Amino acid sequence: MPGRGRPRKTAAESPRDGPAADGTPEKGPGAKEPGSTKLRSCRKTEERSGGSAENESPAKERKKTLSKKKDTQAPVSSKPTCAGAQNQLASTTENSTEETRALRNPPKKSSSLEHSPNKLLRETLENLKIKKIHRSEATKCVNDIQEAVTRHVSKNLHWCKDIKVLRTGSHYENVKICDSDEFDVMMAVSVERVDIQPFGDDGAFYSVAMKRHQTHVLDKFLNDDKTIRASEMLQEFRESVKEVTNKLPYEVTVERKKPGCPAVTLKVMQDKVISLDFVLGLEVHSSSWPSFTVDGFKIDKWLGKTVKTEQKRKPYYLVSKYEGSGQRELDGVIAKDAWRISFSHVEKFILKNHGLSKTCCETRPTCCRKQCLKLLKYLVQRLKEKYPKEAAKLCSYHAKTTLLHSCASRVEDSEWATDQLSHCFQQLLHDFEEHLRRYQLPNFFIPSHNLLKSAGLDNKTCILLANHIEFQRNNNFPLFDE
Repeated sequence: MPGRGRPRKTAAESPRDGPAADGTPEKGPGAKEPGSTKLRSCRKTEERSGGSAENESPAKERKKTLSKKKDTQAPVSSKPTCAGAQNQLASTTENSTEETRALRNPPKKSSSLEHSPNKLLRETLENLKIKKIHRSEATKCVNDIQEAVTRHVSKNLHWCKDIKVLRTGSHYENVKICDSDEFDVMMAVSVERVDIQPFGDDGAFYSVAMKRHQTHVLDKFLNDDKTIRASEMLQEFRESVKEVTNKLPYEVTVERKKPGCPAVTLKVMQDKVISLDFVLGLEVHSSSWPSFTVDGFKIDKWLGKTVKTEQKRKPYYLVSKYEGSGQRELDGVIAKDAWRISFSHVEKFILKNHGLSKTCCETRPTCCRKQCLKLLKYLVQRLKEKYPKEAAKLCSYHAKTTLLHSCASRVEDSEWATDQLSHCFQQLLHDFEEHLRRYQLPNFFIPSHNLLKSAGLDNKTCILLANHIEFQRNNNFPLFDE
């Protein structure tokens, strides 16, 4: 079976015990497989050399029986050390083309990784669960603040009078891990009959202009060419949110604005610190999504063409976000007045209705799609902690996008059976590694938008991260045990 192993070593070079490349513990010279021909042969030899069982005393017979039981237990591989990790990574980098190609083969269900890692992964998932009382307390706090902010901006900003609230992100998708400490709320102004023009060539950013101009609440933010000045809208929105924080029954501070960030971030001091992002956006009512999405959103064989059509008939959203310094100009529009397209509402729908069968996860057996996503998000988090320089620009959205692509390619619910958690997670990790090695993780909705490049990651760093991930999955995830 092709595996992700290291180059074959001679008997003199090979360690006595340790993890094999496909995750199966390597056997030392004296190790025995339970039930194997070799083991049975060894036992017959021992009987011939040591005499029959009838000639032995009961005490010796009991001792021999205990010894045999001990021999039949599967050997347990030792945890790799940090030094071992570095040696493994160096070995991976130096593999020949043929061996590297073998490493890229996806894991097979017959792998021994179906056994010991399965227990580790389930224990990890159990530790990632958020206690209901903590979730409930955090949700109440966030809801109180969100309602107060909505009332205030609706009353004090005339262009926010009919603003719409969308709760998005991992908390509302039920894939949040560790703690209920991060929330995302989009606050969108509805616009119709607008001219959407690409800002750049990857299909992620756009300029927005009023078409066939009519009186609109956003008139004060229009340039001479009728394009909307996103930066001024966001600044006014930010000032209004800051005003209401002093009136809240919570200890709240407003974080400094980050360049290109579309959110006003509040830090709420409870028993823990809660981060609450208010994201300013536009709700675009249009007959179709932008042309860059034509080859994306491939859910036809997974969720069905009807679901795809229904979602594409809904409005889409643009958030006030830009890349770089914000001073780049294109066709008379500067970057800080551009908008980035968002399909967070569709992602939320997909994760809540994720099965080929419409009743997936309503009854048992369930699928493990969300469990795999939680584990991948946790691995990304641990990599960022362990390798802060290399993994700093990795984010949970990279994990979510990888899952969406994987679900669209493996559409059957049986391919995500919960009793196959270990294998499914290995498959998802293999997909993630391939995206990193190819330096290509397309936006699920916009194939021309490479999320790795837009995050500021380079090819060399992505390959290094792929090597880290490969080592983790071939060695029973030591980062999960630290």
